[in-house]
Amino acid sequence: MTVRVHVDVVVLSLSPASDEGSGDARVVQTLLRDVDPPRLPGDVLGEAEDLDEAARRVMGEVGLHEPRHVEQVASFGAPDRMPGRRTVSVTHLALVPRPFVPSDGWCWRPATDRATPLAWDHDRILDAALDRVRSKLSYSNIAYGLLPEEFTMSELQEVYEAVLGMTLDKRNFRKKVRGLGLLEETGGMRRGSHRPAALHRFASPELVLLDEGPLV
Repeated sequence: MTVRVHVDVVVLSLSPASDEGSGDARVVQTLLRDVDPPRLPGDVLGEAEDLDEAARRVMGEVGLHEPRHVEQVASFGAPDRMPGRRTVSVTHLALVPRPFVPSDGWCWRPATDRATPLAWDHDRILDAALDRVRSKLSYSNIAYGLLPEEFTMSELQEVYEAVLGMTLDKRNFRKKVRGLGLLEETGGMRRGSHRPAALHRFASPELVLLDEGPLV
C-alpha cells in the first residue's frame, strides 16, 4: 500500500483591534478555502520537498510570505480520514500578528465558529492547533506570533484573553508578565483617544520556554 503525505497549515491571527471603549472583544481567526465545505490550506508533499519546504509553499500559495511563528503540530493518519487513497497529514501552525489579504478563494473565519463543519478531519486538526497555542501561552512567549514587534500591555492581554476565551485580572496579569522578564520597554508610547500607553517588545524575537510558571 502506498501512503500519500499531505502537508496542512493552520494559519491563525487575531481580528483587528476595535475602537477604544466599543466593548468588542478580539477573536482568533483562521484562514480557510472558501468552498463548501471549507478546508484548511494544504497540498501533497512534493517528491523533492521536505516538510518545512512544503509548509512554506502552501503558505505562499495563500498569500502568507512572512509568518511570525511556524511549528509542526501533529500528524493525522486515520485510515478513513480522506476518501480514496490513504493519506497522512503532517500539520503545521503559522501565527501572524494581523489578518493579511489572502489569495483569491481564501477567507478568514473565527476559529471557534463551527456552524459549518470543515472538510474531512480539518475540524480536529484546527482544534489541535488551537490547543497547542493555548497550552504554550502558559509556559512560553508564543504570544509574540500574534503581536506586532511593539505593543502595549493591554494588547498583550487581549491576545491571552482571545486565545484562552476568558477574562484575566489586569493587575495580576501584568505583575506576572513583568516578573518573568520576557518583556522590555521600548521607550515609545501609543497615543490615541485614550490615555497614552507604554510600548513593549519581547526580549527575544524567538520562542522562549519559561523555567518557571505557569504564566496563566
